[in-house]
This record gives sequence, C-alpha cells and structure tokens, in this order.
Amino acid sequence: MRKTFLKNFLLIAVLILGQFSFAKEKDEKHGDEGHGKDLKTEIKEYIQHHLQDSHDFSLFSYTKDDGEHKYVGFPLPVILWDNGLKVFSSSKFHHGETLAEVDGNHYKLYHSKIYKTDAEGSINYDEEHHPTNVKPIDFSITKNVVMIIITGLLMLWLFTSLAKSYAKNEGIPTGAGRFFEPIILYIRDDIARPNIGEKRYGKYMPFLLTIFFFIWFLNMFGMTPLGINVTGNIAITFALALMVFLITNFTGTKDYWMHQFNPLGDSMPWYAKIPLYIILVPIEILGLFIKPFSLLIRLYANMQAGHIVLMSLIGLMFIFKSWLGSPLSFGLAFAISLIEILVALLQAYIFTMLSALYFGFASEEHEHDHEHEAELSH
Repeated sequence: MRKTFLKNFLLIAVLILGQFSFAKEKDEKHGDEGHGKDLKTEIKEYIQHHLQDSHDFSLFSYTKDDGEHKYVGFPLPVILWDNGLKVFSSSKFHHGETLAEVDGNHYKLYHSKIYKTDAEGSINYDEEHHPTNVKPIDFSITKNVVMIIITGLLMLWLFTSLAKSYAKNEGIPTGAGRFFEPIILYIRDDIARPNIGEKRYGKYMPFLLTIFFFIWFLNMFGMTPLGINVTGNIAITFALALMVFLITNFTGTKDYWMHQFNPLGDSMPWYAKIPLYIILVPIEILGLFIKPFSLLIRLYANMQAGHIVLMSLIGLMFIFKSWLGSPLSFGLAFAISLIEILVALLQAYIFTMLSALYFGFASEEHEHDHEHEAELSH
C-alpha cells in the first residue's frame, strides 16, 4: 500500500511539474531585465498561452547558456485558403518569431491567429486595438485537432479490440475489457434506460458511449505534461453541444414537438390558452437552445477554470520563492490535481447524463393520455 501511494504521489508530481516546466524557462528568459515585464505578467501570459490552441506541438522547451530558447516538439501543417489553397509547415513561423512567405504572400502568427501582412510583418489596428489585417480562412491541423484525431484513433482501436475479445471469449471480458465493461453497463443501465426509456434507448447508446469516452479521454490528456486543453476550447464544446441539439430535434417524436407548441394540451379551451401561450410558447422555443448552450458552457467553464486554478497555484511558487510559500503552493496544486482527475470523469458523466435526459424528452410519447381520453369518451 505504501508503494502504491508513493507511485501515485510521484505520478501527480510529474504531471504538475510538467505542466509548468515552460513557465520557469520563460521566467529565466523574460525576467524583469528582458522585456520589462514583471513575474506576475509573465505567469499570466504563460497561462493564457497554455489555454490557447497552437499551430505546433511543443512538448517542452529550454534556454541554452547563450540565451537561445529551444523548443522540443514538432511542427504541424498549416492549411490556408487565400485566393487559393496554401499549404506549408508551421515551422516557418518559428513559434511566431518569424514571417512565413508562401507564393509571394507573407503571413504572421499573431495571438495564435494567422494574418496576412507585408514583408515587414506590420499589423494594423482599429480604434479598439483589434487587428484589421486580412485573415485567411484557416483549415490548419492544430494541436487540438491532433489530440482529437489521436483520441478518436485510440477509441477505435480500443473498442474494436474489446469487441473482438468479446466475440472470441463468448461474451466474457478479458484484459482492459474488465475495466471498461462496468462503465459501459453503467451508462446503459443507469443513464440511458432510466432517462430515455426501454423502447428507444438503444438507438442513442452509440452516441452516449462515444461522447462519454471522448470527453473523458480528452480531459485526462489535458492533465498530462502535454498540456492539451481541448475541452477547455469553447469551439470544441460548441461542436459537441451542437451534435446533441441536432440529434435531439431530428429524432424528436410528434408528442415532443406538440409539447413545444402546445404545452397545455387539450386541458383548456383554445380561447383561454391564448394569453398563456403568448408566454409559454416562446419559453419552450427558447429552451430548445438554452439546453445545448448550458452543455457547452458547463464543460468549457469547468475545464478552463480547473487549468487556470492549477497553473495559478504553481505560479505562486515562483512568486513566493520561500521555504514556506513554495511548498504550500505545491501542496495545494497537488490537491487540486487530484480533484481535477475526478472532475475529468465527472464532466464526462454530466455531459452524457444531460444528453440522455434531452434525448428522453425528444422520445416522449403520451399513449397513456390518448388511452385515458378514449376511456372517458366511452
């Protein structure tokens, strides 16, 4: 038991230190004497850099004795549409320090976005200090896209292997299947069936399983020293929530849509319902969009906040630089890391649970109401 605790402690320590290794190097390179920025500003900029997507995959970096900053990682393909398709390597940007010249055009990486500039790399601003340079349509394979592809391939390989294992062993789980089978059964028996119903839950199961493991795996990758914050990107959570919205409304039953436009049913005469419907119907229609919006905001805000809190606590180590403050910050960061591991699973569960709940609303049928009305008519 002591060995297990020690292994877990070392693992979390490595995750924490790995996520902030680059911040220390920024402090060494860009201290008060570098660009005139204080340490707090440097830490804030690093946290913002960590939360953003990027056009290259940097594992870590270090500063050489001569002051040169070296990045260890690999470039990613940049795909732009600017009066034609432009494809080149992100290494041309050299992490935003140089311009990329392609077919006589110059492009600059500025705040994680690519702008078209002149040979000097000039950026023009409006009155609110927003860049006014032309921004080509960007189809680049960014760091987040790479992790989404890796996660997708991992899930495809993992569950294909599990399916083959089940077929080979007559439905008896082996290896990793023993770990994943209870989770899959829980999603089926405690999430899908109670919320959607026995009659219709089956057609939603592939999506529910996919979305649960997809979010969970991405959240866990975000806790590694790779520093991937995919689910903390609102564009990703928007895409996930949009799929839930489309599936909910395209698979909705007649009773589901009748409830949206006729929430009171036939319990009242039509002339008495008109004043109420002026209020109720807009609320029901608005609810169609509020439900997926709550999904995307909840996942985005929780994962974004978790990374900010964790890295802010570690940043305090470099601000305190004392035998009391630094260990205290590390201890708090260690505790938050343990909580974040739980939150990574919890957010996947909540997103899946609410999706199943919305699918259940879309699958509602009121056959018992029709039967009851038929009995009363007789």
